[in-house]
Amino acid sequence: MKLNLSCTDFSFPLLSQDQSLATIALLGLKAADIGLFEGHGHLKPSVELKRPAASGAKLKRRLAAHGLKGSDIFLQIHAGFLEFAINQPEPKRRAFARDQFLRALDYTNAAGANHITILPGVTFSGETRLTSLSRSADELNWRVAQAKAAKLQVAVEPHVGSLADTPERALDLVKRVPDLGFTLDYAHFTRAGISDARIEPLTKFATHLHARGARRGRLQAPLKENTIDFPRVVQALANEKFTGWVALEYVWIDWEHCNEVDIISETVQLKKLLADAATKVK
Repeated sequence: MKLNLSCTDFSFPLLSQDQSLATIALLGLKAADIGLFEGHGHLKPSVELKRPAASGAKLKRRLAAHGLKGSDIFLQIHAGFLEFAINQPEPKRRAFARDQFLRALDYTNAAGANHITILPGVTFSGETRLTSLSRSADELNWRVAQAKAAKLQVAVEPHVGSLADTPERALDLVKRVPDLGFTLDYAHFTRAGISDARIEPLTKFATHLHARGARRGRLQAPLKENTIDFPRVVQALANEKFTGWVALEYVWIDWEHCNEVDIISETVQLKKLLADAATKVK
């Protein structure tokens, strides 16, 4: 199996973005996932999306200077999950989130990427989960249509704290939104003690993958503690004829104990594990 491996630029927050991209290139990778995060990371939507085409073109030049291409643009327009979640009950906040998404499409195209990741929304207090889910599905259907018009793939990352925090809930969401992809990160489910077998059906809808070690109780763990069967993950992707990027996503932030892992060493080891697994795909 040909496995397209990239790395997240937000893995290295203590470096400048240029230094992060140089590190990714030194690791022998050909692409970088770009975090467009208001709360942390190198690039902020409030800055980059003022002139999205110009900013995206600048990013494309920066990537090319390091021999890289953009494998994904990960958009988070607020530091928290709630304030501008796509399914915010407040119409004005939803309208702002839509505007930022449209700008991010222009940015993604200008940056030379073809995949954009967003978050799926949350269940809001004071209303039923079904109400929150239905509003999320409406917003995502609109985004899928806009992304298609821009010739881009949009995906959501099912994550801790979202309304897609179990494999079954994630599948329920994607069935309500035809052509929506998953940026799939097993770790968010592994942390909750969910088995690989329960997560595996999501690979059918995966258009991008985040890879890092994890175990029950830890969203991120060194490989010596990891319980995700990565060779099995690679085989499952191959079975689904996956052609997207697998991004090495060890991160160093003060959240979920993610600043307790040697990012460089674990990234190197996981890169080798995944590459070796790809050569053994049946």
